[in-house]
Amino acid sequence: MATLIRQRKPATDSWQRLDRDVGRWTSPGEDGFVPDFPRGADLLVPLALWRLRRDDLLDRAGGAGVQLDASDDPAAIAADLDRLALVAIEFPKFSDGRGFSAAQLLRSRYGYRGELRAVGDVARDQLAYLERCGFDAFVLREGEKVEDALAAFGEVSVGYQPALARAA
Repeated sequence: MATLIRQRKPATDSWQRLDRDVGRWTSPGEDGFVPDFPRGADLLVPLALWRLRRDDLLDRAGGAGVQLDASDDPAAIAADLDRLALVAIEFPKFSDGRGFSAAQLLRSRYGYRGELRAVGDVARDQLAYLERCGFDAFVLREGEKVEDALAAFGEVSVGYQPALARAA
């Protein structure tokens, strides 16, 4: 099971991540109805599903969050950021840096203040840099030890670029 770090501490993840099978949530089932979302659950959904069922997701008691793929433009959710408790950005592989740029845009250009979570191929070596770009939560890839990951935050003590990191 993957480990969540939030605000530099191990955390329990209350968010239910809906699969990328958008058709499951947009097509009528055997009963002829499109399935309802769990009413009280905090749901993290892919951008494609958000675009198709935004109003249904917001018309629930639970929290709403959107997961962006590396190729998704953060502008696609800019108008809804005040209604999103969580934005997750997928890192498909360690060497793909597009998520850093997306986080920077969400925090600086669009003023997002909610939880910004890095997911996917997220390793301890990236954590301090991810935090500097505005991430405040991280789901470590399988095999990463939480103790090692937490130590990574203190390894970079001097930055040469401006940072968006929030005070811990």
